Amino acid sequence: MHCYGDLVSYLSCGMILIGLGQLVHHKKTQTSYGRHMGLPPPARTVPARLAWFLQEMPALLIPLLLTLTGHKPSSTGKYLLLGTFCLHYFQRTFVYSLLTRGKPFPLGVMLPAGFFCSLNGLLQGHHLLHCAQLDNEWSADYRYKSGLLLFYIGMAINVHSDYILRNLRKPGDVVYKIPTGGLFEYVSGANYLGEIVEWFGYAVATWSRPALSFAVFSLCFIGPRAYHHHRFYQEKFKDYPKLRRALIPFVF
Repeated sequence: MHCYGDLVSYLSCGMILIGLGQLVHHKKTQTSYGRHMGLPPPARTVPARLAWFLQEMPALLIPLLLTLTGHKPSSTGKYLLLGTFCLHYFQRTFVYSLLTRGKPFPLGVMLPAGFFCSLNGLLQGHHLLHCAQLDNEWSADYRYKSGLLLFYIGMAINVHSDYILRNLRKPGDVVYKIPTGGLFEYVSGANYLGEIVEWFGYAVATWSRPALSFAVFSLCFIGPRAYHHHRFYQEKFKDYPKLRRALIPFVF
């Protein structure tokens, strides 16, 4: 398949701009799902497990379908990078979504999220498979190795933090509790920190503008959510740990 380089550049720049817009918008308010859902709740909602499954699936399926178009990647490094991207969304689609105990998801949030995952899956997959110039020597480059190391460290933090949050409450329990263990001893948004580390690691490993744009978007979108989670805990629990930060240990 032909590389649509101009389109890749436009979409990458657009993603950064949208992310910066989200950062400004979310300084005072958060996307209405989970604990930040407003009252009264939206009329149209989707069960949380089904919503997460449907919205995350395109980011896994589209890159895999792109491997069927055109010539095969010229290096094993491309396969490993594509597999790394898909691994995250396999976990989100088939593990996280089926285990989550979250509240019903507003349809008006699920549909834009699904569209974004579709667009991002297309952008990352097309660039990596049809545009990126990565030869077999790239897998020996320090950026490739250090980036993948960061990615897997971030994913481990993310998965472990989700496990802690999921087991704070018994099925049917709606009372919020203070998370403890892992990086929650240092930050309120340990799961978000892990995901941000993942995508900046992926950006280093691919050394590409599309991956960097997605990392910046992730930081701008879920970074403020970690801050609002932190404020939620501080307001709800008088004994909330004073030294715990929102997103970056000992800093913020």
